[in-house]
Formats: sequence, C-alpha cells, structure tokens
Amino acid sequence: MKYSIDLSYNTPPEWAQQVLKDFDAFLQDHADCERKASSMAMSFVAKCPDKIEIIPELIETALEELEHFRDVYAIMEKRGVQLKAEMEPDLYMKQLINSIRSGRDERLMDRMLLASIVECRGAERFKLIEEALEDAELKKFYKVLWTSEAKHGNIFVKMALNYWNEKEVYKRLQELTDIEGDICSQLKWRPALH
Repeated sequence: MKYSIDLSYNTPPEWAQQVLKDFDAFLQDHADCERKASSMAMSFVAKCPDKIEIIPELIETALEELEHFRDVYAIMEKRGVQLKAEMEPDLYMKQLINSIRSGRDERLMDRMLLASIVECRGAERFKLIEEALEDAELKKFYKVLWTSEAKHGNIFVKMALNYWNEKEVYKRLQELTDIEGDICSQLKWRPALH
C-alpha cells in the first residue's frame, strides 16, 4: 500500500546527465547519504525507545541503508574511488531541518514525514540515474536501489500513522512536501543526490 504522497517538484532528466559528468563524485556523495540514512533510522530508535510499534521496522530500515552503503562502497572500490575525508554539509537537509516544528510531538512527526519525503526524493533521483546510465551492472544496481528507497518513503508515513490521525499526518505531509519542492527546485545541480 502506498502511504507517501507525490513530490511537488519533479527533477528534470537533465539533472542525471549533469551527475554522470562526474559520477565518481556522485558515488562519494551517495555513500555519505546511505551512511546518514542508516544513522537517521537508528536515531529514531535512540530517541523513541518507547515507540515499540516501529522499532523493528526502524532496525530493518537502518540495516537496509547500511547494506546500500556497503554496495555503493564496493562499486567505489572497483573504480578506485575513496570515501571523502569529511562529509560536506548538505544544504538541502539543513533547509529541511529548519522547517521542523519545535514541540516534542510535532518535531517527531515532522522528522518522520521528512524522512519519507527524503526517501521519495532519493527514489526519484536514483530512478533518473538508472535511466541515464549505460553500464548494465550499474543500471541494475540503481533500479534495485530506487525501488527500495520508494518502499522506505512509505514506511515512515506508516510509522507516523501509529501515533497521529490520518488527517493531521497528511495535512502536514503536504505542507512539508511543498516546502521540500521549493527547496529542491532552487538547488544548484552538482554531482550529488541533493
């Protein structure tokens, strides 16, 4: 069942062509994103140990993201690409985090919903990469990846629905989706996921 909603901004296919011009740099950023995604899922567990309904899915999501990191790193090793010495600040994520409300419950809901949106954006962009790639092995990898990210986009909304009513969740999800679309539409294209 689909719990997520459609993104309010569609990345043009030309974005992927820009990324392919420096694919090794994209892989470095992609690896960083997977590490952050795994940590983010586990941060929910750390901050919400009482939310026992969602802990198993959070652990599974963290493990899947860690597997994605492992797989991206294997591709990097084959290409002789190293991890970046430091993870660069992500302007996209910084702006999204600035849109989170400050109340304890509101903050938790917003973090879950933003996690959904970020996963959906990842799915959209990995699909564009898959479509633009010519290498069969990389195409296959990015197809598997974007379908997994799309699933994660649904998981975080489903989690939120355990604690807040549907009307409240989807109203806020639409608001955050619109904010994310505005942010995404203004990002400078570079060999990075965001």
